[in-house]
Amino acid sequence: MKQNPQIELVKKVGAVILTAIANGIGMNFFLAPANVLSAGLNGVSQITVAVADAQLGIHLSLGALILIYNIPVFILSFIKLGKDATIFSLINVMGISLATMLIPEGAVSDNILLNAIVGGVLIGAGVGLSLKMGFTTGGMDIISLIFSKMTGKTVGSYMLALNGLIILIAASIFSIESALFTVISLYAMSRVVDLMHTSHQKITAMIVTTHAEKVGKNISERLFRGMTLLPSVGGFSGLPSSTIMIVITRYELYDLEQATLEMDPNAFINILPTHSILGRFANDDETRHFKATGIYPDIKVSKR
Repeated sequence: MKQNPQIELVKKVGAVILTAIANGIGMNFFLAPANVLSAGLNGVSQITVAVADAQLGIHLSLGALILIYNIPVFILSFIKLGKDATIFSLINVMGISLATMLIPEGAVSDNILLNAIVGGVLIGAGVGLSLKMGFTTGGMDIISLIFSKMTGKTVGSYMLALNGLIILIAASIFSIESALFTVISLYAMSRVVDLMHTSHQKITAMIVTTHAEKVGKNISERLFRGMTLLPSVGGFSGLPSSTIMIVITRYELYDLEQATLEMDPNAFINILPTHSILGRFANDDETRHFKATGIYPDIKVSKR
């Protein structure tokens, strides 16, 4: 089903605005006042500001540094993720930089643990929302997304691993306590990212229906996924039916449920967690192409 480009653009612009506000508030109201570092290049920017202020007596703009440090990363993004994702990621980082410069810094609470958790959750929500819309907040997000596409592992896990260096620097510049609170903040951020960015989470749906042909056709029009039809018999009724087995991402679950129940309100759907898969599974770019155009992209199936 082809999506309206104007609606998609409005969604992306809205995501950029919300991400900028969430990052600006998380950084200036919670993390910075508590000397808790943010993730990736935002954290590197915080360190630069702190060192310049303490050692050189120079006050640098945190928002401007965030934008400057992201320039080489965007070159990598253009090569690996494509023009569209890079353009919106650049706009996203510009919005974050502007929000960080415009929103005044001020502590909401003196509780460092509260600041670390809330700041991590706010920034993680912005990152997760951006990834869900197909772009990033720059910095380590881009590198983590590239690694995730290459390996299939979660974006949040890579973000947590890549930010280990930030934690070590926090310990050397601020204190061991600050580094530990940074760990808590990064963990909170990575968990929120993984909760929102669900395209890497695979699940298996077993759909028992007496209208397999109509249900299967409706699913194929909504989702770019293959499926297997298995003959089955009702254990209680003894009536013949069919079971559709399909592997999807958790992000696609709502569309699968709607496509099924539209054709067969009495269908039985069983959702199973899928830890790993072997074989052909459409990637994000292919499914995004299908959702945007309604046309199946060409797939070369290798002979086994």
